[in-house]
Amino acid sequence: MKKYENLSKSEFLGLLKELEASYDEAKKKGLKLDMSRGKPSPEQLDLSNRMLAIDETHTSDGIDCRNYGGLAGIKEARVLFSELLSVPFENVFVSGNSSLNLMYDMISNSVTHGVNGSPPWYLSEKVKFLCPAPGYDRHFRITGHFGIEMITIPMSESGPDMAIVEKYVNEDKSVKGIWCVPKYSNPQGISYSDETVKRFACLKPAAEDFRIYWDNAYAIHHLYEDEQDEILDLFSECKKAGNPDLVYYFSSFSKISFAGAGISALCASKANLDFIKASMGAKTIGADKLNMLRHVKFFRDPAFIKAHMEKHAALLRPKFEIVLDKLEQEVGGLGIGTWQKPKGGYFISFDGINGSAKAIISLLKEAGVTMTKAGAAYPDGLDPNDSNIRIAPSFPSVEDLRKAMDLFVLCLKLVSVRKFLEEM
Repeated sequence: MKKYENLSKSEFLGLLKELEASYDEAKKKGLKLDMSRGKPSPEQLDLSNRMLAIDETHTSDGIDCRNYGGLAGIKEARVLFSELLSVPFENVFVSGNSSLNLMYDMISNSVTHGVNGSPPWYLSEKVKFLCPAPGYDRHFRITGHFGIEMITIPMSESGPDMAIVEKYVNEDKSVKGIWCVPKYSNPQGISYSDETVKRFACLKPAAEDFRIYWDNAYAIHHLYEDEQDEILDLFSECKKAGNPDLVYYFSSFSKISFAGAGISALCASKANLDFIKASMGAKTIGADKLNMLRHVKFFRDPAFIKAHMEKHAALLRPKFEIVLDKLEQEVGGLGIGTWQKPKGGYFISFDGINGSAKAIISLLKEAGVTMTKAGAAYPDGLDPNDSNIRIAPSFPSVEDLRKAMDLFVLCLKLVSVRKFLEEM
């Protein structure tokens, strides 16, 4: 295929006419497809349906899960997360269905009550948070909600640019935290290198209340049995480096069991957990223990969970391959886009030419395909290049995904041709 940059104006005009005609035809198909979030498909959710038949009410040590109590979660659930994440049992706090809720609580409590005895953030003249980008839009929504200044940190193939991270963290006491999705990152699918994890563990924050928000959402969400990323355990690395209080480690079953009815965990040092429990105790007597028990009885141990995740991968892998094959066949060589080929997670990050993302998303929506808002993967929704688009293949059926990708490529080409013509 001939690169677009090598086409003449007459070739562009001819191509524009063809693409506009094809787009007009596409709009007549009346598509109504939603790819705005990385939601599990109904088939994935069905994998855990047998959990709903579990009607046990008591833990192995006799705790009645129908009643009050158990702020940190039932023992069996804490053990399950401990084994899954290789974090000591005593450092695990299990809660409700949403790890995002736990992250919000940590930020909210820091704003109002500080961190482990430090002054509340609301008393500070300025509070800053580091945001590796492209990143998870809901992370940025939390810090944005509290009026925290968000600083974009560039991503590389090994994770955030650690030289920039270290400079901010070690020199600026107004920097209070950093968002991280360390494995199969949202949306790029990047896994942090060993060096990156070790540099995180060895940070020397100017602010005593600085914390790493380590959202290991895709820790076991591999796409391939024989090709899987593994990352160092930041929790143990922080201990080795003499920084046990540096990390808040989040995880959940949200895309393992039911997206809206899983269980979540926060892993932290004893000092951090003691402070967190005191705050949580003012908010709740405890999360849904019956749901914790259902998860424990159904998933049993890491070996069962591994087999369960292979079933997820079998459903997800063909969808990722549809997207990647379509991009390679129709876009590769044209010079109008780049993308990652993740080994796990829920997204494919695509970058078009500068100034194209909003126009592509708009054309897609007009023709019946809703995708994540352009710029969502950046703090305040502001992509400086207006080029990044998050593709979420998980929810649509295979047939619908093919239709969506046909339209995506068409819109990409149409917007790109228009951009080249504008610049001629």
